[in-house]
Amino acid sequence: MLGPFRASSPSSVGLLWKMPWRMSKTRKMRQRLRLKAVDDVISAVQASGVQTHSLAAASELPTEAQMPPKDKYTTFSRKDVGYRKGVHKSPHFTKVTSRTNPEGF
Repeated sequence: MLGPFRASSPSSVGLLWKMPWRMSKTRKMRQRLRLKAVDDVISAVQASGVQTHSLAAASELPTEAQMPPKDKYTTFSRKDVGYRKGVHKSPHFTKVTSRTNPEGF
C-alpha cells in the first residue's frame, strides 16, 4: 500500500513499546526522589499528630536512606529467574508496600 497510511515496519511487527532491561541513571534518580517524597509525606503527617493504621504500618518500613540498592531498584517476582525484576517493569512500583520483600530475597 502506498501513500501516507502505508504500513511501517514497527507497526507491522507488533512490539511498539520497548522496555529496557536495566534502569538508566535518570530513572534511578527519579525513583530515589519518589521514595524520598513518600518519606517526607509520612513524616509530615506523623508530625501533625494524625493516627491511622496505615501510618503505623508505614512507620515500620525502611526509609530511602536505609534501603539497600537491591531493594530500591528491584522487587520480588516469583516468576522471574532469580526471583527479582526491575521496578520499572512492575506496575505501581511507587507504592510504599514495595519496599519490603520476602525473607531471603
